[in-house]
Amino acid sequence: MRIEKGLLSGAQFLSDARLKRVLRALDGAGEEVRVIGGAVRNALLGEPVHDVDLTTTATPDVILARAQQARLRAVPTGIEHGTITLVCDGVAFEVTTLREDVETHGRHATVRFGRDFRADALRRDFTINQLSVDAEGRVYDYAGGLDDIAARRVRFIGDAMTRIAEDYLRILRFFRFHAAYADGAMDAEAMHACIELRAGLAGLSRERVQGELMKLLITRRADESIEVMTHCGLLNDPLASAPNPARLRKTRAIAIANGVATDAVLGLAALAVQVEEDAERLRGRLRLSNAHAARLVSAARALVAWHGFEAPPDEKKARESLYRHGRQAALDALVLAHAESRSPANDDAWRAAFAHLRDAPELKLPVRGGDFMGRGVKPGPAMGAALKRVEEAWIAADFPSDVAVIAKLADAATK
Repeated sequence: MRIEKGLLSGAQFLSDARLKRVLRALDGAGEEVRVIGGAVRNALLGEPVHDVDLTTTATPDVILARAQQARLRAVPTGIEHGTITLVCDGVAFEVTTLREDVETHGRHATVRFGRDFRADALRRDFTINQLSVDAEGRVYDYAGGLDDIAARRVRFIGDAMTRIAEDYLRILRFFRFHAAYADGAMDAEAMHACIELRAGLAGLSRERVQGELMKLLITRRADESIEVMTHCGLLNDPLASAPNPARLRKTRAIAIANGVATDAVLGLAALAVQVEEDAERLRGRLRLSNAHAARLVSAARALVAWHGFEAPPDEKKARESLYRHGRQAALDALVLAHAESRSPANDDAWRAAFAHLRDAPELKLPVRGGDFMGRGVKPGPAMGAALKRVEEAWIAADFPSDVAVIAKLADAATK
């Protein structure tokens, strides 16, 4: 991607027929519309463009009227803040009226609608996020974002302390954007401001903090950013514990060595979960979804048996973990145990254990209550105890499938 004579050249998203239709609907007759932020930034950095957001001089009522005239579906996703989502042939475009800050509160701002693209751009967080492009491909840069794109550098717009005081979530966003897009060292002014104002993180909603942290954990340089944040004391409040950036770094290396995708939930486990109580604390501290919290709890339970292992568990222990905790928890625990060991990330023995656990068949207890009724055991506590005894015996015998062996275990469980 390049800029020639002030025009963005080769940007595939600009040639999308659905975007062109939305731009035609909103542009002209006294109004102007531009693509803003992430789409422009990513196109210039050679990164994938996912969502295309627009900013316009048109007020929400004008946006709605023009959408109706162009037969575009309009969804008032944040109309009180000037945001309407227009849907064209199944693709959503978030359109926001230009805004100016009236008052900022550290967590949100009181704004009014405006018509000044420059003023709107300069109220944003980072120089690389304020770039915009119009329907003709003309690029607008009010804060040196193009130079920072070329240098792969993340800087706040204007004074870093001021930008952060407007919204303390920008502390976490700075580290996420640096980890995702920057090369080289972190901007010194930004670092100083993040450390000076870190107490502001305590006033943020847990959901907003969780969202930023989970996005950070899947960026390409997450382990480096997390390590700096740890040393600067920026994660103590969000996590309510001392993080473990070394285990996160090795966990990410192990995931790469095993050919699996970087995973935010596993990253969070590596960073902050040693025992089940850690997982439960994070559930409330970060307002985790039930699915994410359950995964952390299950991984912690499975990991208990493998803390301190310098060699991978043998196949019998791996099968037991698979049976007791499920495949996802067993795999998570294996990666975490490997990360705690002194073995390198590409260790062949650990890699073989991972492959075995990944491909091993699911195990199911081959005895049911009816088997014990035939042996004179009545339903109720006695049958529950017999099932528990035969289950433990079956596990200890390494999950035999032979019918005669299973019958002997069931017989022994009734005595």
